[in-house]
Amino acid sequence: MKLSQFKFNLPDELVALYPVQRRTKFSEAKDKRRWVALPGRDESRLMVLHKESEKIEMFKTNEKGETLTDKKGNPQYLTFRDILKYFGEGDVIILNDTKVFPARLYANKEKTDAKIEVFLLRELSEEMRLWDVLVEPARKIRIGNKLFFEDNGPMVAEVIDNTTSRGRTLRFLYDCEHEDFKKELYALGEAPLPRYIIDHVNPKTRKHDRPVSEFDIEDYQTTFAAKEGAVTAPFTALHFSRELQKRLEIAGVECAYVTMHCGLAYFSPIEVEDLSKHKMDSEDIEVTKEACDIVNKAKADGHLVCSVGSSVLRVTETAVGTDGMLKEYKGWTNKFIFPPYDIAMSNSMIANFYHPESIPLMSAAAFGGYDLVMEAYKMAIENGYMFGCFGDSMLILPD
Repeated sequence: MKLSQFKFNLPDELVALYPVQRRTKFSEAKDKRRWVALPGRDESRLMVLHKESEKIEMFKTNEKGETLTDKKGNPQYLTFRDILKYFGEGDVIILNDTKVFPARLYANKEKTDAKIEVFLLRELSEEMRLWDVLVEPARKIRIGNKLFFEDNGPMVAEVIDNTTSRGRTLRFLYDCEHEDFKKELYALGEAPLPRYIIDHVNPKTRKHDRPVSEFDIEDYQTTFAAKEGAVTAPFTALHFSRELQKRLEIAGVECAYVTMHCGLAYFSPIEVEDLSKHKMDSEDIEVTKEACDIVNKAKADGHLVCSVGSSVLRVTETAVGTDGMLKEYKGWTNKFIFPPYDIAMSNSMIANFYHPESIPLMSAAAFGGYDLVMEAYKMAIENGYMFGCFGDSMLILPD
């Protein structure tokens, strides 16, 4: 498969800069933006793809299969909470329970006072306060430099190693208990939103139009996040509200939790045309016995087993055994899933609509079939679906 086969034109206005519950609308009367209060994160649009019949659903229907319309006669789009009609008792939904931490910080370089972005990746040593980070602009940061994170504040770090062109190892010079240190460090951070969001430029004004919001750290976190370690949210799982999870539980649908501490692999550009030559960054994953028991029982009984997002798909395809059942696993994976690929574990999947040439798009195409998924993308653009980590989603069913 070639990289260019995943190239398409994505209009700027279809890139979601906010989740559905906080999206802004343009007010022509007052010529300014205003917040629009929407019910919740499960009110984004949903498209349903049926693999065998190649049928694609976008609209709500009644018991006779007739499309429902609003008061103006417009068809009513499916929303994410409509997944309830596609799952039943005994089915299992697999979710990634990683927890995002506020990884984006800003510091001033000693002497020059230059502003530096410091993006935390992972803690290397609790005792020595060592962290693997990315810095920007990297050319200004060398071994031995000190970075100050507050004006006259106590949080200071020293660069002790270069790891990549932008990567550095920092030693934080902060003497206190480890938990107190992390609390103070995180208090200085922001939600690690993707660069395409925080760097977004309005095509008309040519100015940045996506300021940091007090809601970002909440919005860029799943409602069931439990195990800290991610700097990228499991996007598709952001649609699950607590109410929706409860309604699924009442319907007899069980949730199984696996863990992938998502890094920046999904945002690393693919620089080769032949996808088989692309190397994914490794990410830390875990599959517990409890998750295996839930998933394997559902699969053995012939129920739907649904992977929510490409992170879960990578976890389950890493941990699946030769018998098609999920196995306990704790370690790292660099699995890259793209077409053609024989999915061994799940028989259904939920995925967001993503950017051109993106790794999550390739994973969805591997699961649902390239032609069907790309047709769904075409329909999504024609019908104004939103794209990206805060965008709309698709449910892919066996039929």
